[in-house]
Amino acid sequence: MGSNTFVTVKTANGIEYQQPTGLFINNEFVPSISGKKFAVENPSNEDHIVDVYEAEEADVDVAVDAAEKVFDSWANEQPKKRGLLLSRLADKIEEHADVLAAIESTDNGKTLNMAKGDVGLVVDVFRFYAGWADKIYGDVIETDPDHFSYTRREPLGVVGQIIPWNFPLLLASWKLGPALATGNTVVLKSAESTPLSALYLANLVKEVGFPPGVVNIISGFGKTGAYIASHMRIKKVAFTGSTATGRFVMKAAATSNLKKVTLELGGKSPHIIFEDADLETAVEAVRVGIFFNSGEVCCAGSRIYVHESVYDDVVKLFKAKAEQSAPGDPFEKTSWYGPQTSRIQLDRILQYIEEGKKEGAKLLTGGKRIDRKGYYIEPTIFTDVNENMKIVKEEIFGPVVTLTKFKTVDEVLQMAHDTQYGLAAGIHTQNLSKALHVANSLHAGTVWINTFNDFHAQVPFGGYNQSGTGKEMGKEGLDAYTQVKAVRIGGITKH
Repeated sequence: MGSNTFVTVKTANGIEYQQPTGLFINNEFVPSISGKKFAVENPSNEDHIVDVYEAEEADVDVAVDAAEKVFDSWANEQPKKRGLLLSRLADKIEEHADVLAAIESTDNGKTLNMAKGDVGLVVDVFRFYAGWADKIYGDVIETDPDHFSYTRREPLGVVGQIIPWNFPLLLASWKLGPALATGNTVVLKSAESTPLSALYLANLVKEVGFPPGVVNIISGFGKTGAYIASHMRIKKVAFTGSTATGRFVMKAAATSNLKKVTLELGGKSPHIIFEDADLETAVEAVRVGIFFNSGEVCCAGSRIYVHESVYDDVVKLFKAKAEQSAPGDPFEKTSWYGPQTSRIQLDRILQYIEEGKKEGAKLLTGGKRIDRKGYYIEPTIFTDVNENMKIVKEEIFGPVVTLTKFKTVDEVLQMAHDTQYGLAAGIHTQNLSKALHVANSLHAGTVWINTFNDFHAQVPFGGYNQSGTGKEMGKEGLDAYTQVKAVRIGGITKH
């Protein structure tokens, strides 16, 4: 460990560990070429945690060089060896789960309990893709007796991956797992506000024996991500973030080298409660759907539609639930959620709340910043809204939700579809026929029935419409990291 690229950090729950601060390139933590650093803040108390090195274009080039150099050997490595390394990485993450969860809570602000859940899914994702590494099959195609035709799925090359700040470690796993299982090499950029868990993960990548250059993890700002998206030697870019930035990434990919693109973007997910729903279960799912992770979830159930016959009951139950969902210190067990991840995000959410009031929505509860250090906002519910209000149309990315009545299935589907997004949706009903009809009718990449924010490594996730393109997790997550080669042999001798 280079002494200038590691710093001793102590988390609020008493865990002391060595935090990497350098750029992870070619299995070493190195300073950036410019020597620039940037500060990382704890959003729960606004304290400085550590400074990390800032990658710029020249650093991306060095990382791409390292990834290119090892690509052929990694792509031609025995698939079972790639799977074994991914499996070992999962084991190592499990071994370091308490440290990683504490880092995530300190850096991002999510509660320790939620961070532990993230780490558990990270382990599952790496184990899932470890099992797929030796099952990337082609096909034999029977065309005629004179030819032998087959396909093979091959890796793309160096892939760029850009992850957001709301689930730093989890979304790193969603991207690294399929890319590495299929034989690609990676340059991954973390979000500037939450780089710490990805850097700690990089140290585990080295520890379990991944060859130098296969995984490169750098910290930097948007301009560094833009360079990755437009890099002429990067063959694919995977991005998770806002729809506006996703458009830029796709344009940069198209105008550079037409690299493959997968995008997991914004959402404004409808969450529908029918008259025959179990209301206690439904309201708890609504709470999880919007207040989980401080509302900083791309698929958050931020538009609640309730059948008119149970609307008043749901409003009463949900208001009580919301007021019991107090945000607080991520390391306190009584905290239902933590702070917003940054001052920028806090201010953005507060602006939306004020806009909702101006547009005439009724503020049922919440709506204010909590008077303490840290970026905390009360759980906030608006009623008496219409579909043209900004708080109904636009992604807020915080603990703010709207409630609307409906009468019929057709009416609620029309309202659910009145959006540019299509990431996820939720349904609550005891009627299986109705559940399947509505699930099949909704324009969304994921539909949860009688649950919400319920992820599994085997189940693909990704959006419709302007919520993105491509899938992550599940076997479908492998598709974006391979290309199909067709081979046709003529002159087959007949006997």
